[in-house]
Amino acid sequence: MRAILTVGTVLSLLVSFAYAEVSAPEQSDKNIEICTQNLLVIGKAIHAYEKENGDFPVWLSDLHTKHLADGNALICPSDKEGGKPIFTQSTDPEMPVSYSYELNPRYREWKTEQRKVYGDAMPLVRCRHHANDDFEVLNLSFSSKVYRSSNLWEYKPEEIYGSVEETIATLAAGIQQHPDSENLVYYPALVRLYIQVEREVDAENLINRYKETLKPDNIRGHFVLGDMLELMHRDEDMLQLFTKLEEQSPENRSVFRKLVEIHERLGNAELANEYRLKADPTLALIGKTVPDFSAIDLDGNPISLAQYRGKVVLLDFWAVWCGPCIAEMPTVKAVYNSYKDEGFDIIGISLDTDEDRLRDYLKENDIPWRQVFSGEGWKSPVAQQYSIRAIPAPWLIDKDGTLITHQARGEKLERLVAEALKGKSAN
Repeated sequence: MRAILTVGTVLSLLVSFAYAEVSAPEQSDKNIEICTQNLLVIGKAIHAYEKENGDFPVWLSDLHTKHLADGNALICPSDKEGGKPIFTQSTDPEMPVSYSYELNPRYREWKTEQRKVYGDAMPLVRCRHHANDDFEVLNLSFSSKVYRSSNLWEYKPEEIYGSVEETIATLAAGIQQHPDSENLVYYPALVRLYIQVEREVDAENLINRYKETLKPDNIRGHFVLGDMLELMHRDEDMLQLFTKLEEQSPENRSVFRKLVEIHERLGNAELANEYRLKADPTLALIGKTVPDFSAIDLDGNPISLAQYRGKVVLLDFWAVWCGPCIAEMPTVKAVYNSYKDEGFDIIGISLDTDEDRLRDYLKENDIPWRQVFSGEGWKSPVAQQYSIRAIPAPWLIDKDGTLITHQARGEKLERLVAEALKGKSAN
């Protein structure tokens, strides 16, 4: 039968062809331009709100419609979900919003404290929908300037000030004015910048002043000191610092991980491996049979690993509130759809505490594989059984029940699944 093209169909095809002529880089640049204008409009609305109410809005949706007439300004053109920030904990409760608002209730106290040191150059609204090789986030500052930066700008604060000299001056003044601030990340940043401009004496003086005020029970502070010593290549001092910290906190896995790094740099391979196993006992399971678990899935049915013997299984520890987990989900879905008929399956172990939120996410995103949900978060029995301390934790298990890897993420997930299905997995 010959197809009949209506006028409407022809017009639609012409529009599609015209759109296809716009290259991906050109479209990306256009989206960034639109997003930049959105951020400037949002900034203007925020300051109008602040002037009228004497405080910042609780959420960006509070700006609509009195201070922000067009709600479309809250949607980034690169947001494929049409109004969702990359980090779900930044999700606006009232309306679709693509942007992360740094003064939402979850972050307000912390960001207000940060502002005392970093000033109005620090981000107020952030868009993570344009991540590429050049930058990760498009930011609107408290002073209504738009600039690009990495995701963790605190580790590269020069991105928000525009010059190393201004960054050094700002951080040095902030440390002097707020020596007891809990936002300690700017100490290593300042040491790094001092080294960059060949002011090693200033870096040493800062480290010594910091050591004088460091309290023995301040675990986090010791890690900050360790970061500064590492920048100065003082590995022996670091070894002494973290060996003593291990005595104080003999079960602290973060201390073990730091000792792995130190011993590797010092050439102590055996000690590095010893601490690696202490830091992550699950490494000892690679190539060995994963212990079975028994639980009830989200639909009320019994579920265990034994039920999946003979299949390649991804045991995926995750949560809706986990930004990296959500960012990974499109890749996981794509691999599932490609290999589900060849003997690949997934078991989700949710570390959520809100069942309704979990169910809504699964339904909205058409996630078909079974889920285990206890509502106990990190105390989930299955997570506890496998010593899960961080997510996403994607355990890829071979047909015979042995663990291939507990880091089956990103591009390597499909390769590992394909190899396992062909019987070529290498632990």
